[in-house]
Amino acid sequence: MASPIRIPDVANKVVAVLGLARSGLAAVEALHNSGAIVWAWDDAEKARANVPEPLLADLHQADWSKAMALVMSPGIPTTFPKPNPVAAAAKSAGLPLISDIELLHRAEPKARFVGITGTNGKSTVTTLLGHILKSAGRSVAVGGNLGQAVLGLPALGGGGIYVLELSSYQLEITPSPISDVAILLNITPDHLDRHGGMEGYVAAKKLIMRPKGTTSIGIIGVDDEPCRQMFAALKAEGKRRMIPISAELAIENGVSAVDGKLVDAISGQAIEILDLNTVARLPGKHNWQNATACYAAARALGLGIDEVIEGIKTYPGLVHRQELVATIDGIRFVNDSKATNADAAAKALACYDNIYWIAGGKPKEGGLAGLEAFYPRIRRAYLIGEAAQAFGKQLGSAVKATQSGTLDQAVLAAAADAKQDAAQSPVVLLSPACASFDQYNDFEERGDHFRQIVATLQAQGAA
Repeated sequence: MASPIRIPDVANKVVAVLGLARSGLAAVEALHNSGAIVWAWDDAEKARANVPEPLLADLHQADWSKAMALVMSPGIPTTFPKPNPVAAAAKSAGLPLISDIELLHRAEPKARFVGITGTNGKSTVTTLLGHILKSAGRSVAVGGNLGQAVLGLPALGGGGIYVLELSSYQLEITPSPISDVAILLNITPDHLDRHGGMEGYVAAKKLIMRPKGTTSIGIIGVDDEPCRQMFAALKAEGKRRMIPISAELAIENGVSAVDGKLVDAISGQAIEILDLNTVARLPGKHNWQNATACYAAARALGLGIDEVIEGIKTYPGLVHRQELVATIDGIRFVNDSKATNADAAAKALACYDNIYWIAGGKPKEGGLAGLEAFYPRIRRAYLIGEAAQAFGKQLGSAVKATQSGTLDQAVLAAAADAKQDAAQSPVVLLSPACASFDQYNDFEERGDHFRQIVATLQAQGAA
């Protein structure tokens, strides 16, 4: 049985934990088991009920002179749009505000870390790279911004590799440079309210590229302007070995996937490795870029070319990201609930024709802006949640739209229309271009609900 994480230098010291969701609960347990005196708090009474009473302390009343650090859940703001009062008080008292990622890095100094960020694609890259490494027999643990909280992962020691999805929020409260291999996929506007604008958002993403040591490797997608500029600046600094990746251009001394042909030119000579068009679980240009990142990272971690190819070919796909849930009467039902902004939805819309598109939820800045080129692929849109009325106005006469309100109604209407139209290879696509918080706790719950509705349809068809 794998050993749990033990955090050094906290025994008999006070460590405060703010936010008692997935990462906060794991932090409380790991700190307590490591001998720390834990002050745990969440403003929601329901969340506090998950922590033993002796570990709870109202941090609004805390004497910060007695504590050594405040461990923050990443969803809690420390600066923009307005700092959380507890975070502001701790910071004013000179306490470091840190993440569970920081604690894992301190607990596992001999392990190697792969940090993965980007506006879109990071979950696919995290799970794909983890799959490649596990398939090759490496000791691997995968977590961070998806799946298991990092302090619930096993202790791996010197032979282990942590593959971590890192959000901009997590990066801002992880003061140490943790990534032996750092991957930045892309940058498009997102979470601007939390970072004070685009400049702050780019700066937060750039934190992943802080060099951990002389052997640190940085992998950056160069298909968008912010990342191109960052790559050029970091390469000029010379503090990390930099590898560019692209799904649009054949690039020197990097990895590319133009038209789906994975090409390794890291050493200068271009060698075609794999035709990604043959990998059903990685459709579209955005997934080709994901594959280039995983290839470059896996090779940097010492895997052979054949090991990487085998891992890519056997990848089972990511739940809630273009997940084929079922095919009923020739209609494919695809769960892309993780598409929480327009740019992410564009990746799915580019992969299909004759789309019956379910969109809406809690809208992001700009709404559907930038998706106009995909409108000819959409047979009809089914709009749900807070964004429904605004999305209807944005679509105008370009796309026929139905105000469905709820996911149940949207799926039923889309399925009926797809069956009646008898278009070639129809797809009922949940790709909301919105956050889920108006109707669901998170995108996973929304995607699970979609799967449940489709399963009921499938059962009715089989009856």
